[in-house]
Order: sequence, then C-alpha cells, then structure tokens
Amino acid sequence: MDVTLNNRRVMVALDVQGREEALVFAKALQGSGCWLKVGLELYAYTGPAMIHELKTLGFPIFLDLKLHDIPTTVERAIRGFVQCGVDMINVHCSGGYDMMARAAHAVQEAGSKLSSIPKVIGVTVLTSMSEDQFRQEMGVERKLQEHVVELAKLAERAGLDGVVASAREAREIRQSTKPGFLIVTPGIRPAWSEAQDQMRVLTPHAALAAGSSYLVVGRPITRAENPRQALERLWIL
Repeated sequence: MDVTLNNRRVMVALDVQGREEALVFAKALQGSGCWLKVGLELYAYTGPAMIHELKTLGFPIFLDLKLHDIPTTVERAIRGFVQCGVDMINVHCSGGYDMMARAAHAVQEAGSKLSSIPKVIGVTVLTSMSEDQFRQEMGVERKLQEHVVELAKLAERAGLDGVVASAREAREIRQSTKPGFLIVTPGIRPAWSEAQDQMRVLTPHAALAAGSSYLVVGRPITRAENPRQALERLWIL
C-alpha cells in the first residue's frame, strides 16, 4: 500500500487557536503528502498570514470558511481569499444557485491570474447533524440524504467543482453527478478513534469505497501523541 499516495487524499484539520500550535502540527506532517485544512478557528486568530506560512512548507491548503451571504458579498470576498494562494475554498450550498454561480465565476476569474485556479466546493449538510436534528430542528420534510444529493446537483449546475458531504451520502452523490465531481468528506473516524461530536461517520477505507475524493480528519490526528504516526495509522484496517 502506498501510504503517501493515500495521504494525498487526506486533509488534516488544524482546528487550533494559534500560529505556533499550527506550525508544530504542520512541521510534524511535512513531507507526508497530506493537505492542511484551515478553518474558522485558526483563521480567526491568524488570518491570511497563516496560509502563506503553511504554503511555504509545501502543503496544499483547503480554506474552510463556509461562506454564506448575499451573492455580491460572497463574490467579492472570495476574490480576496483566492489571492491568499489557497488550493480549495468553500461556500454553503444553501446560499442558493446565484450565490454559488457567482462564487465559481469569481474563483475562475481571480484564479486565472495565478499559477493555478483553486477548487471551489459547496457545503451540503454538516456532518455533526443527525437525521432527527435535520427533520425536527431545521423543519425540512425530505430525508437528509435526499436533501444532500439535491444540493450537490444544484452545486454542479452552478459550476462548483464539488461538495462537502458525509461519506454516507457519497455513493449516491457519485451516481448523480459527473465524473470528476469532488466529494470532500468530514466526519472520518478510523476504527480506533471515537466519533466525538460527529454523527454521520465512516472509516477512511469505507469512505473511499463509497466514492469520497478527499477525507477531512482532525482530532484523531491532531490530538494524537504522534500526529505523523496517527496519519499513517489511518490506513490500518
């Protein structure tokens, strides 16, 4: 098994509050082949400078800010984020077709002036939400899986490169969208870890078998005594 090749499909979530802590993890994982995910927590404390530092260490970066606002605001904001040199960025599918389409256009236009154009993907339903919560709290009548798939199809029509969705919905998304449409799946938990606050989880091997393109893994790696070793352990059945 080529561990480095598999690691290229792993995005390690740096959900920490400061530059020093983020760099400790980054340096421990440097050369492993994985991506790093910068989310709201780390971005709030460090801003764009953190992205530049992580890029100099050789990592592809997924900027996970889940943009959700009126179309004009998202379009303008995303142009700025593209200039940071990120490799992937996301918006919320629930922002609607126009918001997603304008985000996709902005990424293409702003990215065309760079060495490579980032991927832009849409968040469907958070993996921390259960079927019961989705029905009772959100008041949505259709089943969660059906809703996720319909949002994925809407994202594809709007020109996005893929979606963020649970691996439990990946197989049906894969069947309902064109080849090459990306499926980024959080809530990945190896057999040796706890689910914690994630509800719709699968193991790394099961997620890839279901059709996931990339796997987002946080605490099983970042809370491990040896993050590099934990990353390699993901692939042990």
